[in-house]
Amino acid sequence: MEFGGRYHVAAPRPQVWAALNDTAVLKAAIPGCHRIEWAGDAALDLEIKVNLGVIHPVFKGGLALTYIVPAERYTLTGKGKGGLLGLAEGAADIVLLDAGEDTELVFTAQGGASGQLMRLGKAMIGNSAQRVIDGFFERFGTAMGAAVTPLPPPVLTSD
Repeated sequence: MEFGGRYHVAAPRPQVWAALNDTAVLKAAIPGCHRIEWAGDAALDLEIKVNLGVIHPVFKGGLALTYIVPAERYTLTGKGKGGLLGLAEGAADIVLLDAGEDTELVFTAQGGASGQLMRLGKAMIGNSAQRVIDGFFERFGTAMGAAVTPLPPPVLTSD
């Protein structure tokens, strides 16, 4: 599954970058986050209770940051185990661009699941994931004290 979005953040890139690396901001922004802490220079451990409709599994896992260019971009890869429900994993690229004095944040991600999670159906998981992402960026803005507005996808032109 692939998902993502573009967001206008009413703050300069260095401030957005700092917030993206602040565990208190991330915990406030991630729905159901019970714990998130740095486990090294480029690794986070986390525990998240996920709302998948009738079930609410707790996923324990970690995130690794790679391809880091400070205040510009990084790639997150992560895996989480949800008990009997199986494994969820994904990767996301986060890119920060100047938008005048503000920042445009571009988020693209791929994710998947195994075990019982797959029986819930890809459409349900995909729709839930996009709602979680959009909600994350809304709460992220609130936690860092800056307005975050979704932007339409870029217009693709053919030559």
